[in-house]
Amino acid sequence: MSTTAKELTMKHRIVVLGAGYAGAITAGRLAKRLHRDDVEITLVNADADFVERVRMHQLATGQELRNRPLRTIFEGTGVHVRRARVTAVDAERKTVAVTDERGGATLDYDTLVYALGSAVADFGVPGVAEYAHNVAGKHAALRVRDRLAELGTGARVLVVGGGLTAIEAATEIAEARPDLTVAMVARGGVGDWLDEKAQRHLRTAFDRFGITLHEGVAVTAVQADGVTTGAGGHLPAEMTIWTAGFAVHPIAAATTLEVSESGQIVVDGTMRSVSHPDVYAVGDAARAIAIGGKALRMGCATASPMAWQGADALAARLTGRPVPEAPIGYRSQCISLGRRDAVVQEVTPEDEPKTKVVTGRMGARIKELICTGAAWSVRHPTLMAPSRRRRIVVTAAAPAPAAG
Repeated sequence: MSTTAKELTMKHRIVVLGAGYAGAITAGRLAKRLHRDDVEITLVNADADFVERVRMHQLATGQELRNRPLRTIFEGTGVHVRRARVTAVDAERKTVAVTDERGGATLDYDTLVYALGSAVADFGVPGVAEYAHNVAGKHAALRVRDRLAELGTGARVLVVGGGLTAIEAATEIAEARPDLTVAMVARGGVGDWLDEKAQRHLRTAFDRFGITLHEGVAVTAVQADGVTTGAGGHLPAEMTIWTAGFAVHPIAAATTLEVSESGQIVVDGTMRSVSHPDVYAVGDAARAIAIGGKALRMGCATASPMAWQGADALAARLTGRPVPEAPIGYRSQCISLGRRDAVVQEVTPEDEPKTKVVTGRMGARIKELICTGAAWSVRHPTLMAPSRRRRIVVTAAAPAPAAG
């Protein structure tokens, strides 16, 4: 057998790190786009289940969420699910170090898709790790649920932050536990980026739930009994929930990959690393430019289109087809206010608010449809029939499958 023929018999190894919205959709879409005789797709994730991160405030208040095992989701797709924690990436040797209950192991790849997402950011504020809760992941949300169950009537819950996560967490808790005293503290304004109509509806909802707002107040430290503010004041609380922002995992920054100041992998319009063409990054872990020239913000709203873009570009390069590339823009921002109310703010492709806003029960129904659709898209990343999967070809635009 000639060297070329031998190379063509080897499968191209694609390793996807992280099975959040971005990673899971990418893996599933690649499995639909590529022929399983040509590729070996491994999806690495620390949790055995797909976690609907947009519903963590619901889980935190005691609501039961649908169990979505990754092995069930990808059964029959050809995607191999590897439950393990990623500890390091060597972009020069093209290896990934992982650890699981059996110990450490090394995975080799021909193409890497980095989708490790983000975690809560403490911004160097003392006491956050020791005393504050968060809703950035399943286990953190379950700890919030357990702590809320311990709180008696009149206990004070303080949510730090004024963004989407903060608003959803505060209103969900206030609705589920009207016997608690809920407050929010934010460095800036709460929801002040929204249209005036949306802001008015937010204020009405906060008043209805009895949520106290402390706006324009910086938190400089967290203690067991509350927080210290920039002016030297103290806001008391039996429970503090930190929702002031997210940061990416530090693994990428420890590699030779080009990363931004935030530690995100810098990618081009096809989600391909600008420094390493055999690496793609999607979701919160990537710094991609949106319509209007700004970096895409972290969130489920951007994770899905980034996954579609990255998977389609990679599949096209491997199969010798034209590489699709279209700038990603925005359509709306959706904020749940408990289970029966929401704000759906229509925005421009550049993420600027428009005057069209849907609120109340209709807004809640729209938000629920969007959340349900996001989870559905993980199991159905594309409607392309399996018979239309493309074979890998060896061209100047598509590297040959690895020989080992």
